[in-house]
Amino acid sequence: MTASPVRFGLFGSGRIGQVHAASIAASPDAELAWIADPFIDGAERLAAQYGGKTTTDPAEVFASGEVDAVLVASPTPTHVDLIRAAVEAGIPVLCEKPIDLDISRVEELRPVVAAAGVPVALGFNRRFDPGFHTARARVAAGEIGRLEQLTIISRDPAAPPAAYVAVSGGIFRDMTIHDFDMARFFLPDIVAVTAFGTTTFDDGAQQHGDFDTTTAILKSASGALVTIINSRHSTTGYDQRIEAYGSEGDLTVANQGTSLVSLSNANGVAAGAPFEASMVTRYTPSYRAELAEFLKLVRGEESASPTFDDGRAALLLADAAQRSATEGVTVEVDLT
Repeated sequence: MTASPVRFGLFGSGRIGQVHAASIAASPDAELAWIADPFIDGAERLAAQYGGKTTTDPAEVFASGEVDAVLVASPTPTHVDLIRAAVEAGIPVLCEKPIDLDISRVEELRPVVAAAGVPVALGFNRRFDPGFHTARARVAAGEIGRLEQLTIISRDPAAPPAAYVAVSGGIFRDMTIHDFDMARFFLPDIVAVTAFGTTTFDDGAQQHGDFDTTTAILKSASGALVTIINSRHSTTGYDQRIEAYGSEGDLTVANQGTSLVSLSNANGVAAGAPFEASMVTRYTPSYRAELAEFLKLVRGEESASPTFDDGRAALLLADAAQRSATEGVTVEVDLT
């Protein structure tokens, strides 16, 4: 690779595609060369803003000879085929989570990726959130001794549309999968999953047999426990917190507010502004750090980008949680 910017082909121009296009445009080490989307109007709007050629056919991107890497931000059912096409073309790929909703398709693709030797990274951007990343580094450095309990709280501001729930694969594969990866970021060796789910407020979840409120408890090989608390709504904004509790102390990552100003008066003390209201505003820095780390991978440098196997492991945990919550059992897992 030369020092020139890495030329990206972007698949998908929806909400997450727009986030990644903005990250590419903000990086001096990357440029947007192609955007592929069957809904060409979205691709053309994005190209007008950030540059690049457009097409409805992913094959045109791979055949162009004008991309050094691709970023897959298209609907989940397209991920496996696009990863396969990228590695067969020898082009590094960063793919949004999940790899697929069907673990059998992931298992079928796994040896293909391994044999190709082409860099494949998964879009678990929260590993690069400044607060979460720092907490994990301090745990790894032994600052709080032996990690005994990890608590991850993730609540969305509002439930998604019912039409989205219908194709999402369910809350564990769609939403909690980020938290399963975060659990493994701190404690890689998860061996058992117990999960509970209820449907208490969301008509879409009720309509499509999904949960809107869940708790998952993961057990690691060391005996440390992870508790993941999820909800599809939050009256205070995007609720994203972590506590790592160890034998010699604990580390807490608090929510990001929209203002540093708080009010204290006769009616209450330290009343502050709501938390960030969306994934985009909350995690913009982590998406940009994720891209920077992937660029290292593309250039053959040492990189901390999550791997294909990290994506596989998170999906295995999501499947285990779905089974546990549905059948009322604890599910042992083997992530090797």
